[in-house]
Amino acid sequence: MKFNVGVLIGWLLIAPGSMADEPIPNQGFPQNVFVITWDGYRWQELFTGADPKLIANADYVDHIEQTRLEFWDDDDNARRKKLTPFIWSEVERNGQIYGNRTKGSRVAVSNPYVFSYPGYSEILVGYVDKGVDSNDRINNPNKTVLEFVNNQPGYQGKVVAFSSWDRFPWIINERRSGVPVNSGFENASGDNLSAVEKTLNITQHQLPKIWESVRYDTFTHQFAKEYIKKNKPRLVYISYGETDDFAHMGKYEYYLKSSRRSDELLKDLWEFTQSDEHYKNNTTFIITTDHGRGSAALDSWMHHGADQPGSEYTWLIAFGAGVKARGEVSNGQPIYAKQIASTVAEILGLNYQSSQPVGAPILQITN
Repeated sequence: MKFNVGVLIGWLLIAPGSMADEPIPNQGFPQNVFVITWDGYRWQELFTGADPKLIANADYVDHIEQTRLEFWDDDDNARRKKLTPFIWSEVERNGQIYGNRTKGSRVAVSNPYVFSYPGYSEILVGYVDKGVDSNDRINNPNKTVLEFVNNQPGYQGKVVAFSSWDRFPWIINERRSGVPVNSGFENASGDNLSAVEKTLNITQHQLPKIWESVRYDTFTHQFAKEYIKKNKPRLVYISYGETDDFAHMGKYEYYLKSSRRSDELLKDLWEFTQSDEHYKNNTTFIITTDHGRGSAALDSWMHHGADQPGSEYTWLIAFGAGVKARGEVSNGQPIYAKQIASTVAEILGLNYQSSQPVGAPILQITN
């Protein structure tokens, strides 16, 4: 079922707990979708906040007292709200949150490798290509939904991607797809750079690098936001990367801080769209992750992959225009990462087709 203005208005007027007190959706501008990923962010922290086995463990937390003060509460619901307050206030009231396995809600990747390039390919392509089996700088032979949308009438030049990890020009196959990708430590380019972009181009290279292939998420966010302000793209993909890299380092307190920061960036982007006449009331957000993390041994939270049980378990959030307010969803049919691409197209009123069968749209979001 494609989005229909009449149906959409009805949803917003009658759905319990929905944004019924908000203005009727702006019919003067077309529908937009923002897809956002938090690299390697566990479902455990999303739904229960800071892990009690990790937050006071000196092997993973250097400043235990301060970290507990900032993120700890004995109650799971209070603890998760301390960690990601925007998600567990605004988004929970007005959107849908899937993946809490303690409540029977199941979200997972289907690829057998359970690391980043295959995970992002599955999300963006809509099916699993077992030949995509490394994180190497190799152009993706599969077309993503970004490329598909960019080739549709009325969408050319209205699709863009920003990422902290520098592999996305290959994952999206920037050269073939024609989708611009600002990735890693790449500068903003063009003839009409804003003052903010010029400053970002300088400062992102002046700060100490923790990782050679991943920049700080705030630069990715600000580059994306400036581009969005100027160019008004209809399909935006943003990938934040810090959570995965701090986890691999075993720095749990910084993993938590990056989780909070990701939540703040999400809030900032949402508030921007609702203050901009082009995006207000006609923009849908979809947020997910490329993989989970191990959950067998205590130290497995640092790792992921086929040899780390639990790495395939992920989560999914949807909110914004056309999304019924269901809050945290319990039970229901399993959701897979390969369904996201067709869901994005469905929201935009397009029928996503590829060289191989793609995952079906997630009907809970689009109906």
